[in-house]
Amino acid sequence: MNTILRRSVLGIAGLALSTGVVAGPLATFTDTTPTPAAAAVQVAKPDTDILIPHGTQGEQSRISLGDEQTANVKAIIEATKKAGMDERAAVVAIATSLQESKLENLGHLGDRNDHDSQGLFQQRPSSGWGTVEQITDPEYSTTAFLKGLKQVEGWQDMPLTKAAQTVQVSAYPFHYAQWETQAADLVAEHWTS
Repeated sequence: MNTILRRSVLGIAGLALSTGVVAGPLATFTDTTPTPAAAAVQVAKPDTDILIPHGTQGEQSRISLGDEQTANVKAIIEATKKAGMDERAAVVAIATSLQESKLENLGHLGDRNDHDSQGLFQQRPSSGWGTVEQITDPEYSTTAFLKGLKQVEGWQDMPLTKAAQTVQVSAYPFHYAQWETQAADLVAEHWTS
């Protein structure tokens, strides 16, 4: 009888143990399926109606940008934000720089230089834009351009080429218009990045 009792007790204990092993983890099973992390809030990109409120004028030009030019786009956008100005101001500034330097921070070009024009906006030290060191600094030159733009009464309601020309006083006033679409695309791409 001791043997039968012992086998019964061991059998029941074995059953309890095996049930516990099988049922235990199932009873306390927690879902290990990964849950998606909280989605980042998407900041809306600027609307085309804000970036190009007057429509484009004339045929549009476009160039491929390298790393330096893209960095200059970002510097113009950051300087625009720092100046407390909006996306449209950045479009005007980038289109102006596309026309003046193809977004390259140009130093003195020797015989090919237009007088003493340098930097992203081809500003001239002799015209009071700042020193060579200042106007070849993307933040400074953008801030100087935007300061001039702020002084143009009603610039927000002007076609881009007129606003840019009023600040730049270029010999080719209508050339700024050709860069409006690319400038707007660049602002839309980089404003929130």
